[in-house]
Amino acid sequence: MESIEVRWRGGFASREANALHAAAFGGPVYPDQEWDWVALVDAHSLGWVTARVGDELVGFANVLWDGFVHAWLQDVMVTPARQRSGIGVALVELATVVGELRRCLCVRAVGPRAVRTAGASAWSGGLAHRDQQLGDLEGEVE
Repeated sequence: MESIEVRWRGGFASREANALHAAAFGGPVYPDQEWDWVALVDAHSLGWVTARVGDELVGFANVLWDGFVHAWLQDVMVTPARQRSGIGVALVELATVVGELRRCLCVRAVGPRAVRTAGASAWSGGLAHRDQQLGDLEGEVE
């Protein structure tokens, strides 16, 4: 079985995110100059979660926030060939843990597609308390 690495604020290039977005949601692959994911997440996000198989970006979740207590998920995406494999759930779970550690009161998915991608079990009654440190927030999906 191949290893899938899930990381908080994992490195990625805009071209990778553009290609993943086009594959996951349909639509064109935008050039970096038109849709610079790296600059956008640096400017507007609490963070993001990446999923990789080797060098390939196979999943991504953007955690936007208001700079105070609210965070929400946007652009939760998994490459079509790997959907329904648990990657979306892993992305959402890691994003939720970080939201809790940052003391965000509300972490929500934006739109029904994000919730459907993650699975209802990840959103059962709000946030659960966890004893994890930011340094422990990297892992593998089995």
